[in-house]
Amino acid sequence: MTPLKGQDELLRIIRKISLGDYTEDLMELTGPEIEPEIQELAEAMGIMMIKIEAREARLEQLLRKIKQDSINTIGAIVHALGARDAYSEGHGERVSIYARRMAQRLGLPSAEVEYIRIAGSLHDIGKIGFSDQMFNHGDTPLTKSMLEEIHSHPQWGCDILKALDFLGPALDYVYAHHERIDGKGYPRGLHGPDIPLGARILAVADCFDAMTTDRPYKKGVTGEEAFESLRRLAGNYADADLVEVLITDIREKGMA
Repeated sequence: MTPLKGQDELLRIIRKISLGDYTEDLMELTGPEIEPEIQELAEAMGIMMIKIEAREARLEQLLRKIKQDSINTIGAIVHALGARDAYSEGHGERVSIYARRMAQRLGLPSAEVEYIRIAGSLHDIGKIGFSDQMFNHGDTPLTKSMLEEIHSHPQWGCDILKALDFLGPALDYVYAHHERIDGKGYPRGLHGPDIPLGARILAVADCFDAMTTDRPYKKGVTGEEAFESLRRLAGNYADADLVEVLITDIREKGMA
């Protein structure tokens, strides 16, 4: 049987569509020079392709809404944490600002910058599991059980967020933001480059904001005083290169 004119081209286009390439080449098979049977099939395929694209667009819209609703819910948990601990109120937002600016200064891809920003806002969410004793201890010495709570909060945060797979690497950054360059951090004792870059950025931003924020039992230091402290910690607690990135950024753009 002699193939109809345009038949081979139609098969080629159908194969492309099956792979997700919704090509407009179908339009070339709807002209009067093409066999009527091929025209009819091409037009039917075109209509089907439009319906698939519309459904995919709707699905993507629904997924965006689900993600936003999930983030809003997590945001409400963070706000509840602020209600229990005045220091926590605004801390996540400031850390996310510093971390985002550092990531941008490093020239990281926009998607990675966004993951780091989100991780900054959520990094302490595990503290929602702290006991009342932890929130009320002031400047009194920490007990063994209180230290265990502190060392557990990255894991608790990871447990709260792990079902939100769209967070991607942000989950790892939350989990590892208390690791140290010298390997003496928690919860896993990761060392140097084994710590994800996003988590190393968060550690510097988190430390800076903690130093410069007033607490009931301790007044925050100035930015310059915090810079000196961070430089002393560089190489042990914090990534020395990232400390300099933060200092440069703060001096140019100011504190959050």
